[in-house]
Amino acid sequence: MSQSNPPNILFPDKWVDNYADYLFNYAIARVNNSNIAKDLVQETFFAGLKSAKNFEGKSSERTWLVSILKRKIIDYYRKINSKKGQAEIRMNFYDSGDNEGNWIEERVPQSWNNEAEKNIENEELKNQLDKCIDSLPEKYAMVFKMKTIQQFETEDICKELNITPSNLWVMIHRARTQLRNCMEQNWFNK
Repeated sequence: MSQSNPPNILFPDKWVDNYADYLFNYAIARVNNSNIAKDLVQETFFAGLKSAKNFEGKSSERTWLVSILKRKIIDYYRKINSKKGQAEIRMNFYDSGDNEGNWIEERVPQSWNNEAEKNIENEELKNQLDKCIDSLPEKYAMVFKMKTIQQFETEDICKELNITPSNLWVMIHRARTQLRNCMEQNWFNK
């Protein structure tokens, strides 16, 4: 799959072959559901076709498609949050991907007696973390998920939620502080 295409020309007939796997992996890491990820990639290709005339060639095809996909993911979470149904976010502390959960990972007990016990404890930890995230004020939870779990860029979050970078970091700090307190009260001090 050579990507020797000039950066200012789109080749939609090659998108699926060249970018589908990359976009799917990008989406699955952020929505944690393969069917939703597939739908988002399809929506991305469709939106790309519809807006191809707006492509200015200032970025590669892949970068342009990823930017469309990011917006689709943000729209997906907005839709979920507007229905007051919080997205089910699962953080796995053992297969940490791109260091998901690294701010709390150091506090996870390191010695496990056996695999079954480890799996039970891990599932209970994830459930408690989900409860703590759900207890955050809605905007804190949304910002925390977008930045820490989904790893959106600061600029994208600020633009989509119409907030300043300093507001974003204050919300993330407050969310993390509240999550730490919640986890200490409900998990670590059991």
